[in-house]
Amino acid sequence: MPDAQALTPTLSQGEREFERAWIESFVINARLWIIQLINVMSELSELYQAVILDHNKKPRNFHKLETANHTAEGYNPLCGDQLTIYLQLEGDALKDLSFQGAGCAIFKASASMMTQAVKGKSKQEAEALFSEFHRLVTGELDEENEPHQLGKLTIFAGVREFPVRVKCATLSWHTMHAALNNQELVSTE
Repeated sequence: MPDAQALTPTLSQGEREFERAWIESFVINARLWIIQLINVMSELSELYQAVILDHNKKPRNFHKLETANHTAEGYNPLCGDQLTIYLQLEGDALKDLSFQGAGCAIFKASASMMTQAVKGKSKQEAEALFSEFHRLVTGELDEENEPHQLGKLTIFAGVREFPVRVKCATLSWHTMHAALNNQELVSTE
């Protein structure tokens, strides 16, 4: 069997310096890439927080819908979130929807963004979004690699890291689902 040292090529002084410089350059570039990645992640986190706070302070479709022909009430006893969803169905289409209620910022932002996402959709499309959203916040959907229709709703992906907050984020969705299926009351417990 040949000696391992005999198989290892001998590098000249210049080749060793080149190899060392290449490794140092690689390490420096890797560190810079990691710093840039951390900065981007921090900026995204700040953007996501800003969107959630905006929808909490100025929720969209936050009113009683007088033309509603389906309603449901939802309650999350862990956080105290409570809401009423108002739907106006025309055939199979969600012509309009709104909500009223009180609760934490994640609950209100999720309800606000949900109303924007499902308005004008068919019942089947709204149910599909509900399923995707639920899979997203429970960690069952890999939003980076699986096709989905969630769009801006992916900002709630981080909720999966806080299991108690999953109920806050999904309450409005469960309540919409209940209203679509003529159920009047839903609880996260």
